[in-house]
Amino acid sequence: MTITSTQEMGIVTTTITVSNLVDEILAERGFIKSEQIRSITLNNVLVDTGATRLCLPANIITQLGLPFASEIDVKTAAGICKTRLFKRVSLTVGGRHGEFTCTELPGGEDSLLGLISLEELGLQPDVINRRLITLPETGKNTYHLIL
Repeated sequence: MTITSTQEMGIVTTTITVSNLVDEILAERGFIKSEQIRSITLNNVLVDTGATRLCLPANIITQLGLPFASEIDVKTAAGICKTRLFKRVSLTVGGRHGEFTCTELPGGEDSLLGLISLEELGLQPDVINRRLITLPETGKNTYHLIL
């Protein structure tokens, strides 16, 4: 079979909503209005099982006002480099919600949805149909595991 376009290559993208978790907590407790929660919906986010974490561009991190956690080394195709880790990210994907850290991407790069987020939210890429599968939360096929 000859691959003639990126549509046939199994690239999976999705829509995500990222918010400042601290803002959500403040709104929940009545300190700010829900309209004041810093949040953004991002379309066509690449599902990247080679990335460990949620990866966001610096301008999105700034817009959300996410708190700095630490500077970390990351392994890339170009070798080891330093980047910054941010905490208290509220992430919603495909009806699932969780709280995560995110890695800062250099300016201009597209967001990536990494493996930790996918596993925690019970989402699995379907590269044949180029979509995310929502795994069952309950029953014998639940994605929640204790090994």
